Amino acid sequence: MKGILSNRWFVVIGALLMQLCLGAIYAWSVFVNPLKNYYAFTTTETQIIFSVALATFAGVMIFAGRWQDKIGPKKVGLIGAALLGLGYFLAGFTEGSFLGLVVTIGLIGGAGIGFGYVCPIAALIKWFPDKRGLISGIAVASFGAGAWVFAQLASVMIPSIGILATFSLFGIIYFVFVFIGALMLRNPPKGWAPKGWESAKKDKKSTGVEFEWRTMVKTHQFWLLWIMFIIGASAGFIVIGNLAPYGVFSGLTAEVAASAVGLLALFNGAGRIVWGTLSDKIGRTKAMTLMFVLQGIMMLVLISMGSSPFLLAIAAAWVGFNFGGNFSLFPSVTADYFGTKNMGMNYALVFTSYGVAGILGPILAGSVFDMTGSYLWAFIPAGIACLVAAGISLLVKKPNV
Repeated sequence: MKGILSNRWFVVIGALLMQLCLGAIYAWSVFVNPLKNYYAFTTTETQIIFSVALATFAGVMIFAGRWQDKIGPKKVGLIGAALLGLGYFLAGFTEGSFLGLVVTIGLIGGAGIGFGYVCPIAALIKWFPDKRGLISGIAVASFGAGAWVFAQLASVMIPSIGILATFSLFGIIYFVFVFIGALMLRNPPKGWAPKGWESAKKDKKSTGVEFEWRTMVKTHQFWLLWIMFIIGASAGFIVIGNLAPYGVFSGLTAEVAASAVGLLALFNGAGRIVWGTLSDKIGRTKAMTLMFVLQGIMMLVLISMGSSPFLLAIAAAWVGFNFGGNFSLFPSVTADYFGTKNMGMNYALVFTSYGVAGILGPILAGSVFDMTGSYLWAFIPAGIACLVAAGISLLVKKPNV
């Protein structure tokens, strides 16, 4: 038993269990139309709940990342399980109150994701210095795939038991799985390295220097990564938060639109593994440039793809695949440039860009639709921004130390 617990792949299993539930937030668009139909929410209000959850997630990660660097990932992950489960469970008792859902799902649930998310990523990058891109992808692939699982469950449960009961039942499920996963997390022993692994100083992708966060934020590399992450995540969130209602608006049935949400989630998960693995082979810069170019092209043509189930499926898969790449490439490049010793805190600061994107993307799309009756002027600027990010990626080089 002791041998199993010390195996680094045992930690991977725990990470996948946690991320499966933490990533269910990406199924949010399935709840949009039920909230609008049953409780008269505006599109903007539904996106505010989503955005508050994402922003809280990113903000709490700063504290959680620093804390887990000191005490390890298990205890911090257990707190995440309690908060995420509690937030969704209590959402079932809000009677459809907008403010109630902002507090329960947005603040409490979002805090739970923030406490939980950083722990498996920081732990696994320490366990797998030889496969950073791949393991970052695997660690967050379940986060993307979780949206597919819970989107399908929600589409069945909401019509049968109601949206509030669905929230509460999800809360119980989230608590159980994240709690079990957190119990499986641990950091490697001090000085541990996989057999045959050369030190980071011999790794061409790495600086070989352990940056403390105060030093990291003074580098231009940090700020370029931060801006790029905002752009990439915002483009994805515009679609993730509105895909189901966009499909219905374009003339598709709710069931077909929900299936597109599930497809986006699956490719979101797959993209995290593929982009992470590819970056190990061709380098982070080339991978990021290609990812942003592909996403930019899709955002520019997406407005013409909503009325066809086939084309919307292609668009959902494409957007999800490239969106997922952000979550394997950015933690990998953070570890490459700034080291792994302070990975929890350092990546949490890079990840604050995700919080900005979580506010900017969904609310922009919801507001544009409420004002114009179309998503055009949300999709087009996002596409242009992704092409700009592709150009920025060519400027990012590891810090000179």
